[in-house]
Amino acid sequence: MTRKVKLSVFGVVGVIVIAVIAIGASKRGSKAVEVRIEPVESRDLVASVTASGQVRPQTKVDVSSDVAGKITRLSVKEGQMVAKGQFLLQIDPDQAAAVVLRSEAAVASAQAQNAQAKANLIQSQRSYDRSVAMKAANAQLVSDADMEQLKTSVEVNTALVEASGHQVEQAQAALKDARSALGKTTLFAPMSGRVTRLVVEQGETAVPGTFNKDAATLLTISDMTVLETKVKVDETDVARISIGDSAVVQIDAFPDTTFVGRVSKISNSSVRGAAVQSADQAVDYEVTIQLVNAPSETRPDFSATAKVITDSRKSVLSIPIIALTVRENEALSSGDTAVGLGQKKAAKDIEKKDVEGVFIVGEDNKVTFRPVKVGIAGEKHFEVLTGLKTGEKIVAGTYQAIRELKDGALVRATKTADTKTKAVAKT
Repeated sequence: MTRKVKLSVFGVVGVIVIAVIAIGASKRGSKAVEVRIEPVESRDLVASVTASGQVRPQTKVDVSSDVAGKITRLSVKEGQMVAKGQFLLQIDPDQAAAVVLRSEAAVASAQAQNAQAKANLIQSQRSYDRSVAMKAANAQLVSDADMEQLKTSVEVNTALVEASGHQVEQAQAALKDARSALGKTTLFAPMSGRVTRLVVEQGETAVPGTFNKDAATLLTISDMTVLETKVKVDETDVARISIGDSAVVQIDAFPDTTFVGRVSKISNSSVRGAAVQSADQAVDYEVTIQLVNAPSETRPDFSATAKVITDSRKSVLSIPIIALTVRENEALSSGDTAVGLGQKKAAKDIEKKDVEGVFIVGEDNKVTFRPVKVGIAGEKHFEVLTGLKTGEKIVAGTYQAIRELKDGALVRATKTADTKTKAVAKT
């Protein structure tokens, strides 16, 4: 075989290989993408915000001691129902009673000194009055010095009476304080309810907790007739919640039952931890939901999950949440009016923006991106405000497929979707 023939053969083979590669690439380029296809339909949508928290009584009182002493009597147990004014416990009153006795003695002593000061004042006043009468009858009988001394004695005794009167008041105030301290050694129920927490036993020492409330708390009484759950809601959701919104509450202790609630309070300040929050930390707000039909077996601090209903729609066009995607919109005519290539490019860059939309499946199974305006979000679907009509077919999955789709791409329904469609048609 000549050199010329060999080159010709190699050329033909090369052309065939290139043609095969080109055909394979063409086939791969036109390969349809498997997607889930659904028609646009009308549905009832309910928008909600879900958050978790704990069940708490609306009203509770932490009973603590204002005086220190050993608990000599304890008449209640945890879980017991108590009535307002019922005796709870007794703190050793001996020291407080002794202080009362000393204060009573101090009052008696101050009153005696006051009586003595009043007697001295009366005596000095009478002496002064007699001297004034004698001097009026005969100026030579009483000297001016004696008159001045008698007048000074009256003024001094008047001041002593006033001072002794204040001492009586001071002693009486100390007695009142001592009696108040003695009264604080006996604790009574400030409200009717259930003893939901009892942290002391008879014989332990009660201490006042001016700077540490938890250390001073002896027991807690809760009104279990009105219960509520406090949940933490993210800042992106709290603006959609309003006072009076209904809620469905599930308590972990009753897994097969749901309870009705209503939003009764929304905090105006965020819930912050002990450390200062940084800029990248989530900000939560406390939302209080009052329970309507909580069972009597409910206890404080039960874990609960609340779904607050923020909005609802009846028979509105809707699309699956996964179907909504974002694409960059570059088809803006205003950029084309700029003079010069550099100005035109700058104008387009400025006016580029992301738009939300879905991929419409045409009769030829090719997709076209269409902007869509959505409303409220249900659990699995968005409300469609504009951009779609009933019955139009859209790409509803998968997420990976939707993210990589482009205008004009060829798609086909997944086998799972085809099976479901046939099963629905047969029924």
